[in-house]
Amino acid sequence: MVVTSEITLNTRGHCDIRNITSEVAQAVASSQMENGTVTIFCPGATGALTTVEYESGTLADLQAVFDEIAPADRDYHHGIRSGDDNGHSHVRAALIGPSLTVPFINRKLTLGTWQQIVFFDFDTRARARRLILQMIGQ
Repeated sequence: MVVTSEITLNTRGHCDIRNITSEVAQAVASSQMENGTVTIFCPGATGALTTVEYESGTLADLQAVFDEIAPADRDYHHGIRSGDDNGHSHVRAALIGPSLTVPFINRKLTLGTWQQIVFFDFDTRARARRLILQMIGQ
């Protein structure tokens, strides 16, 4: 069986990190499937998904590392070519990736004790984001 649903978010951009674990867990619980996998996908080139321990120290550490790896104030070919100011946003999103797959058993995500599913909005402006969830299982 395959079930597809969506999560919508209004994000602030500039490395806005959102914990979406409860929304994904609710979609799995509502899917009528006991066991399977859920894939969360971000259509867009400046958003990304992964798992982290969602607490202020980890979030600050991640933002600092992103600023070191892909600083906003350097020149990016993307900006030169397109006139956009979000070259760093594309680089950051590419490093994390646009999707994440999590197994579920007995309608519950198999996340570790401190592990949460997070969405990163790396763009340079607020956005309405749409995430696609596709659950495959039985």
